Amino acid sequence: MKADMFPLTKRSIALVAVMWFFLFPANMVAQSRLQQFDDRVLENLETTRTPSQTAVWRTVSDANLYVNVGIPATLLVTGLIKNDADMKQNALYMATNAISTELINLLIKKLVKRPRPFITNMRLTPVYKPGSYSFPSGHTSSAFSSGVTLARAYPHWYIIVPSLVWASAVGYSRMYLGVHYPSDVATGALLGTGTAFALGFMRR
Repeated sequence: MKADMFPLTKRSIALVAVMWFFLFPANMVAQSRLQQFDDRVLENLETTRTPSQTAVWRTVSDANLYVNVGIPATLLVTGLIKNDADMKQNALYMATNAISTELINLLIKKLVKRPRPFITNMRLTPVYKPGSYSFPSGHTSSAFSSGVTLARAYPHWYIIVPSLVWASAVGYSRMYLGVHYPSDVATGALLGTGTAFALGFMRR
């Protein structure tokens, strides 16, 4: 029995080694192409900047935190005033999701440690220079976290559409300002959406 296991183990190791040999260069090429795409998008966006548009998108980006805190806080206060158990539960759902998303986002940033676009690409000039790492976009993940949880808690078109439009606007603002790559924003959107669905059992 043991004698039969050794050839299988050796074959498995050999197979993994062959797969790694072929897949690793492929991964490197894919990463290089993604980086080229990321750089090209940000460079093109930078050429479209105007003072008025920059003011709008900076406002959207800066307002994100207030929106993310304000929505669950408003639900909680309203639920307490009306003694509405559903509203209080949905406020807890949103707050829990926001905290979970932020913690996961910080963990990924620490693990990946992707530099900001303006650090790796000297051709890029950001509107301002935030600290920390670039991947994934924290603003985008929190915006989609709030937007999707609100849309799932209150699945009406007049809630869903503004929520997703706002979250998308926040993601776009991070690219327009030159502080995040498109892949940072896309991953942030997936993270925020994913946690909203993972914790969906908490909604009422």
